[in-house]
Order: sequence, then C-alpha cells, then structure tokens
Amino acid sequence: MPSLRTVPSAHRPAPRPVAPLPAPPPVPPALEDLFSLQPIESSAAGTALFWEEDAADHAFQILEGCLRLYSILPDGRRAITGFAFSGEILGLSFRGAYPYTAEAITGVRFRRLGQGRLAAAGGSDVVRPQLLARIYDEICAAQRLVVILGQLNAEERVASFLLSAAVRTGADRANPVAIELPMSRLDVADHLGLTIETVCRVFSKLKRDGLLRTEGRHRVLLPCIQALRVLAGEESGTTPSQPNVSVRHAAVWPQRPVFVS
Repeated sequence: MPSLRTVPSAHRPAPRPVAPLPAPPPVPPALEDLFSLQPIESSAAGTALFWEEDAADHAFQILEGCLRLYSILPDGRRAITGFAFSGEILGLSFRGAYPYTAEAITGVRFRRLGQGRLAAAGGSDVVRPQLLARIYDEICAAQRLVVILGQLNAEERVASFLLSAAVRTGADRANPVAIELPMSRLDVADHLGLTIETVCRVFSKLKRDGLLRTEGRHRVLLPCIQALRVLAGEESGTTPSQPNVSVRHAAVWPQRPVFVS
C-alpha cells in the first residue's frame, strides 16, 4: 500500500484567492425614491409653487396640504382645472412651460426634482411606467371634467366633486366617509363652472336630503356614499334609504348591427 507523504510547506502551492461574488445590478429607483433624496420645503397658504407659462424646471411631490390648479382666461376670469392633495406629483411637463398655476390653499410641504433628472430617469423600465401612469391619470381627470361640465347639472357636479375628493384622499375607505375640503365654496364654483350661490344652494340641499353633513368649516361627512354615486351618475337605480335619488341622464347604447351574409 503506498504511503502518504506530506508535502513540505515550502513546496505547497499558494492558495488561490476566491473570486468575489459579482455585485448585484443596481435596483432602478422608483419615482418616489427620486424625490425622497431631495430636501423637504414648505410654502405658506396663498403662495404659488409655480405660475402658468413659467419655465417648467421642476416637478413637485406634495407631502402635505392642498393646492388649487388654475388658468386665467383672456377676459380675466379664473378657471380652476383641479386640486392637488398629499401624495400627488405636479409639474410633469415636457413642453418647457407649466400649463397652469399651482397655488397653495393651505400650508404645503413638498419636495422638488429637476426636470433634467426626471427625464434621465424616465428611461428606466421602473420609472417610465410610473410616469406614464401619472400622465394617464391627469388625462383621465381632464376628460372627466369635460363630461362633468358638459353633461351634468349642478347637483350632479357637486356630488361628483365630493366623490372625487373622497377617493383621492383615501377617505372613501373609511366608515363613515369624512373628507377635508380646505378650498372655499368659490374655489368649488370656479372648478365646476357654477356660481358660488348655486354651490351653496346645492350643499344646503344635500344636507336636507341626508347626503351630507358638515363638522366645522372644512370637514364634510358623507353618510350614504352609494346614494351620492347614484346622484352623480356613477351608479344606476335608487337606494332604499334615499328613494328620491335617481339618475337624471341614462345613456342609450346603440344596438349592435346584424350582418347578413
């Protein structure tokens, strides 16, 4: 049986270094991650984050507060195209200028990100879909406003506005539904294409009908959100608790054509 010999240490081959594991590929930052690296800024009520037609140098992530988004018509009238709440991103403009003014209704806390960095990150497979989703949401909101202004009456417009505010602030998941509306009745009127007198009259009627209650100046309770959806035309039919609420305009769908071969 052959004997085992010990190789002298001087003749042993030097141990080969273990190759380090390759570093994992960097995780592409999400849209929120890009903003999280920026400092938090604040703005007082009545001040503008940016003005219509200003150079669109930054996008803004709203952390706290509420803003009105508006344009000034040639005759000087103000048209509020929407409101921005906490968690939303403003200023996603790729045309060089902001299409509206963003003015703080309350004190606002936000982060800003340069459009150059945002455009560079837009090539990421992670960030690009998020940017497109944000832009898609803005397009849907604009189309919804066209329907509201063109097809709904005053009560339906106010009901639709309340439902939208509840969904965007997450209040629709609570029971009862309670939303904070820091904007004035005049803001609501300018947004819905109504007079302030009409908005106040509709709010009073919704209170009498049991669809709305107020706590203080800006807190609104929606006891029967399903009935409000029916009033806004988002659901059909009536509810047992609100039998007088019904759809005013029912869509008539065209019949599918029948082709004879």
